Amino acid sequence: MNGTFSVLDWVIVGGYLLLLFGMGYSFAVHKSANSKDYFLGGNKMPYWLVAVSVIATTQSAATFLGGPDQGYGGNYTYLAVNLAALLGSIFVAKVLIPRFYAYKVTTVYELLQERYGDGAMRSAGGMYIIGRFFASGSRLYLAAIAVSMILYSNIEAGSIISASFILVALGFSVTFLGGIHSIIWSDLIQFIMYGSSALVVLYFLLQSIPLDGEGILAALESAPGGQDKLQLFNFDVNFSEPYTMISIFAGMILLYIASFGLDQDITQRLLTCDKDKEGAKAIIVSVFIGIPLIWLFISIGQLLHIFYDRPDLMNRGIGGGSPQEFQGEKITIFMYYILNELPSGLKGMVTVGVIAAAVSTINSGLNSMSSVIVQDFYRPWLEKRLKKDDRHYVMAGQFSMGLVGLGLFLMSVLCFYWQRYTGLALLDFVLSVMVFAYSGLLGVYFTAIFTKRGSIRSVIFALIVGFLVTLLQQEYILGLFNLSEYLGGLAFSWQLCIGTTISFLVCVAGNKPNSDNSQIKLT
Repeated sequence: MNGTFSVLDWVIVGGYLLLLFGMGYSFAVHKSANSKDYFLGGNKMPYWLVAVSVIATTQSAATFLGGPDQGYGGNYTYLAVNLAALLGSIFVAKVLIPRFYAYKVTTVYELLQERYGDGAMRSAGGMYIIGRFFASGSRLYLAAIAVSMILYSNIEAGSIISASFILVALGFSVTFLGGIHSIIWSDLIQFIMYGSSALVVLYFLLQSIPLDGEGILAALESAPGGQDKLQLFNFDVNFSEPYTMISIFAGMILLYIASFGLDQDITQRLLTCDKDKEGAKAIIVSVFIGIPLIWLFISIGQLLHIFYDRPDLMNRGIGGGSPQEFQGEKITIFMYYILNELPSGLKGMVTVGVIAAAVSTINSGLNSMSSVIVQDFYRPWLEKRLKKDDRHYVMAGQFSMGLVGLGLFLMSVLCFYWQRYTGLALLDFVLSVMVFAYSGLLGVYFTAIFTKRGSIRSVIFALIVGFLVTLLQQEYILGLFNLSEYLGGLAFSWQLCIGTTISFLVCVAGNKPNSDNSQIKLT
């Protein structure tokens, strides 16, 4: 274990772990009676709690560690993405959530069953599972790097694997028996943990910088190289930058529609409310909760810029800057700061914040993928052959959750070797990886909701084409064909636009003959 951890640090981390296991035991006493309780919390969750759970899940370890990097190297333009989040949430609240509640679905992909049949539902659910394994597995790996560095003082394979296993075990412990009910309540704890740790770090940084508020703002407004680090809106027409206004009002809106409305990881929470209006309110409120949280993490990065890169302001003379390396590997600026600057007690608190952000993402992935496996695949298959009571599907959900946990653990191990082999920047991969699944899902759902066309076959082809079109736009694929100079450099937001458009065209090309292929409507 890391000798730099004091007794106080271990007391803080140990207390948090005891709290997690205590919550797991509490929900073990109140087991879910049926699949509706296990996967949807009996539709009894208050909207404000669901809103906090949504933001706790979306603000994963990638945000906890990547947000400060964004502020350190850039400006506040990422914060403007919340405009897309707000518009995307309004679309989901007005268009998708009422339909989900009208059809009383457990997973969002059951909506396609009403329109096209079982094959379409399973295909969409399968595409989600593939995308979620990549996204949650890579986030688990990123969090495991941080935990390994803090706990073991190294990022060797054995330590990364051990840290990944610990994080999966923690997520599993609060999810297995209680289902979505335990996840949502534990998300509240996770939100408080990593939010409060970030606030304390911000305060500590402010105390470490010998400038008042006005001096800090002036330094950020006129950063070296003429950069205005306080810039909020970027009106440049630059298709390689995802946070320009043109990108925000195009691809980023699509990204949030998919994330909030077509990703079972998030939408499952919205389906736990009593009514569709409560679920709609929860998703919109979550956006407003997220704005100050994202500002907080970016601001930490802004202050780290002054702390490390402005020695003239820190009274350190000429020089400065952080090497941002650990045992020869590039790391985030926040991790460098945690390892080298934080005092006893605060280091343990921030470690808890990293673990909390990771566990919130892991347990939601466990339950959401489990619900899709059971409700969209296993249950329809079994009901055609045997009659089972509802408790059987709860146990099936728990069993599949174990398989999902094993899959996420193996994916994180794969990411360890994958990153070293390919040299990919994992943080960028984490933020954009769900585009692979979202392109096809958006094309299919836009066809189902806004047209009278499409068929099982065109749905399947659209999902596959959306994935492949996104894959073919990646730099490492274009490089194989020496096309990077001509077709490379597109931001993931524009990749999503292209993938969605082509997927939509493929899906509308199909039409089921001699059948009523009407639009999905409210009942």
